[in-house]
Amino acid sequence: MLYNALIRTHHITSRKKVAALKRAADTHQCFVLLRSGGCPGIMYVEGQDQARVESWVGEVRKLRYKDFQLVTRPALLAHEGTAPSMEIDAGLSEVASVKEFGSCMERRGVWMWWRKGMGYA
Repeated sequence: MLYNALIRTHHITSRKKVAALKRAADTHQCFVLLRSGGCPGIMYVEGQDQARVESWVGEVRKLRYKDFQLVTRPALLAHEGTAPSMEIDAGLSEVASVKEFGSCMERRGVWMWWRKGMGYA
């Protein structure tokens, strides 16, 4: 079973913090997707169990991002429609735009969940 969470911040620009997020993703064996480079900063995390996802979220809290909002708490991932089950590919990926982030969410089968969490739906 997979668990996921969604975090929104004012922005993600610090390469030092991104490096810390990457280390945390590797340590906790989570897949992490970041929307970095400007406003808003968005972080999506997915892991094999709730403890890993919660631990990664804890690492993000320690970095004290401006306007940190845990918009969707760590919970069991519910795929939409007939989305294929995806293997966890631990590590961190970055995208530059919200549109690109949305496309990644659609491919992972959580697009409507993401839209609701972001307040778009």
